[in-house]
Amino acid sequence: MFNAHTQLIFYSLRKYGFQRRNESASLYDYHEQLTMQDGGLTALYWSGYDLPETTPTIVLIHTISGSPDSMAELVRDLGLKTGWRIVLCLRRGHGQLPLLTPRFNMVGCTEDFRGQLAHIRERFPDSPLYAVGTSAGSGLLVRYLGEEGGDAPFKAAFAYCPGYDTGTCFDNVHPRYSRIMAKKMVRQFVCPNESVLSSLRTADSLLTATDLGDLYQKLYELAGYDDYPSYDQNTNPMNVFEDIRIPLMVLNAEDDPICHINNLDPWRDRMKTMDNVILVTTRKGSHCAHYEGWSARSWSARLMSDYFKSV
Repeated sequence: MFNAHTQLIFYSLRKYGFQRRNESASLYDYHEQLTMQDGGLTALYWSGYDLPETTPTIVLIHTISGSPDSMAELVRDLGLKTGWRIVLCLRRGHGQLPLLTPRFNMVGCTEDFRGQLAHIRERFPDSPLYAVGTSAGSGLLVRYLGEEGGDAPFKAAFAYCPGYDTGTCFDNVHPRYSRIMAKKMVRQFVCPNESVLSSLRTADSLLTATDLGDLYQKLYELAGYDDYPSYDQNTNPMNVFEDIRIPLMVLNAEDDPICHINNLDPWRDRMKTMDNVILVTTRKGSHCAHYEGWSARSWSARLMSDYFKSV
C-alpha cells in the first residue's frame, strides 16, 4: 500500500473483518476475568491454553482502545510463527468488561498488570515468558519493565510503535486522527460509565476533550491521582526507561501518523548506550501495520517472532 494512511485504513478494515467473521471465537480457547484489589475488573484471553506447560508464553498488551477482536490478527500471527501460547491482558473497561469502579487509565496501570502477571505465572509456572506491548500498550510495558529492573520475569520484550514520553507524544498525533480517537475514547469509556464516574470532580471535563492530548491531560483523577504532575511522574514510561535490564527490541515506522517518529529524537542517543536495547526503524509501515506482500501479512509479527526465538 502506497502510504501510511492506506496502511492504517487497511489495518482498521482487517480488524473489522476479524470481528465481523467472529474469528476470535475460535482463536481464543479460554478466557477468565480477574478482580483487582479495589474491585475493578480485568481479563485474560488465552490462545493455545492447552499447549504443554513448558511451552513459552507471549504476554500481549493491547492498544489504546484494544479488545480481543482488535488484537486477533496479531495473536493469530504470533501463534502461527512461534507455535507458542499467547495471552492477551485486557485492561479495565475494554472489550465487554464493565467499569465497576471509577478507575481507568488510557495507557494502563502497572498495578493491574502485576496482578495479571501473578495469575499467569501461577497458571503456568514452568513456561518462559515473553512480552509484546503495542502502541499505548508499549507504554505500559516499558513502565513496568523500568519499575521492575532486573526482577522483570520476561526473557525478552518487544515495544511496537511506542510514543515514548506520554507527556508530549499525544500532541504529535496527526490532528484528524487525534480528534477521531479522542471522540472514540469518550464514547467507549466515558459516556457508558457516567454513573460510575459521577463522584469525580473532573468527570464533566472528560466529556469535552477535543483531542488525545487534551483527554490525557484531563484523565489524572480517573487514573487515581490528585493532579496531572503526579499522574505523569508515576505513569510516564520514559521516567524509568533507563532502568530496564532485560533484552528489549523497539520498532517504529518513520511514517507513523499516530506515534510520530519525532517522539524518538530525545531518546535516541540514550538508547544507543543501552546494551540490552535494539532500536529498529523502517521508512514505511504506518501505525501497527507494516503490511507486506500480496497476502498482506504484517512484517512486525515476523520480526517479533524471530527476535524471541533468537533470544
